[in-house]
Amino acid sequence: MLIKSQKNGPATRLNPTPALHVETAVLHGSYRCDPATLATTVPIYLSNAYAFESIEHASDVFDLRREGRTYSRLMNPTTDIFEQRVTALEGGVAALATSSGQAAIMLAILNIAVAGDNIVSSAHLYGGTINLLASTFQRLGIETRFVDPSDPERFREASDRRTRCWFAEALPNPKLSPFPIVEVGAIAHELGIPLIIDNTMTPLITRPLELGAHVTLHSTSKYMCGHGTTIGGVIVDGGTFDWAAHSERFPLMTCPDISHGNIRWLDAARDLPGPYGASPFLLKMRNTLMRDFGPCPSPFASFLCIQGLETLPLRMPRHCSNARQLAEYLKAHPSVLDVTYPTFGGTVERHRAEQNMGNDGGPMIVFEIAGGIDAGRRFIERLQLVYHVSNIGDARTLATHPASTTHASVPREARLAAGVHDGTIRISVGIEHIEDIIADIGQALEGA
Repeated sequence: MLIKSQKNGPATRLNPTPALHVETAVLHGSYRCDPATLATTVPIYLSNAYAFESIEHASDVFDLRREGRTYSRLMNPTTDIFEQRVTALEGGVAALATSSGQAAIMLAILNIAVAGDNIVSSAHLYGGTINLLASTFQRLGIETRFVDPSDPERFREASDRRTRCWFAEALPNPKLSPFPIVEVGAIAHELGIPLIIDNTMTPLITRPLELGAHVTLHSTSKYMCGHGTTIGGVIVDGGTFDWAAHSERFPLMTCPDISHGNIRWLDAARDLPGPYGASPFLLKMRNTLMRDFGPCPSPFASFLCIQGLETLPLRMPRHCSNARQLAEYLKAHPSVLDVTYPTFGGTVERHRAEQNMGNDGGPMIVFEIAGGIDAGRRFIERLQLVYHVSNIGDARTLATHPASTTHASVPREARLAAGVHDGTIRISVGIEHIEDIIADIGQALEGA
């Protein structure tokens, strides 16, 4: 069923319905065609500001009594459609797009934590995220307590009354040890602490909000966009965390906010119709942190991410199928000391991989070759088809030597905890023909 948009709103929307499968929602959700031109591709709305119908209308929008747009730093029609399609993809209630994945992590945590607070995080993280949490947040007065996620109870043990959230990657980059979302999520629910999961590595194949997480986020620069063209991020609220029931732990969410006219965010969200009112967590974030820091995506970046979403259901199975076959090849290769792939782990790891990803083992492989840093560098330099870049999630196969790139600035102890050794090679497996990928990897190994 199609419904016309209201004035000052986006073009014609598809009425939300649970009947749409994810593969359909990422193609059709929130937009059918432009009502003026009948164009079916989502337009790029290159507009900084939006007209108001009247002084009363402007006042209602600014005071959050009515849904509407004021400035593209906070909301944009192209970005709005992207946010709604990601919401459908993850099964949440609302989403907020950002200029990068790092910005998404920063906003998600700063939305509920201030100096003197702490968060508990998995120690198995991407190097840039470790630096953000351990160094930058430390300078802001927010402590990060890193724990080994192999035992979910460590999250409980590391928490106290000033713990504002738990954070982890669904499939850590480059550790590749599936995070126990179900077990940690159950403890988080018991204690009244939101679990935030970075699902950058496994969109579509892992659904953290259905497994027990409260908030999920992505670097959309990776698989979601899928072609290595656009930096971006997005945060999705599952709408399952009861902020009011834990008001003492979350004063930023439940007490009057002096930065926005003493508004109470739970009340404001309850009274505001439409997607912006579906999540008090994101309503606050959009109207305070996004307003003040401004890490918004450009409309063009949102457009490219929409294009990537449309083929995500086709690309992810191919990424995972190719990765599984390459992992089997590397496992049997005499020059390879060890291969890390989720389905190759012990009994517990294999169970968590199946719990999180079903029959898919994920799109990335990490393996260790003899000879340390020098051998790792030689391997990278011999690659001909595979690209040597620090990115992941491209349609093309990508390789990097983390010890000399992504994790070079990470202290050795933390680097080893994240699964990065001197001879570690990380492969983001693309969608090329698997025989061509194996041929290039094979010839590079012969000269390493």
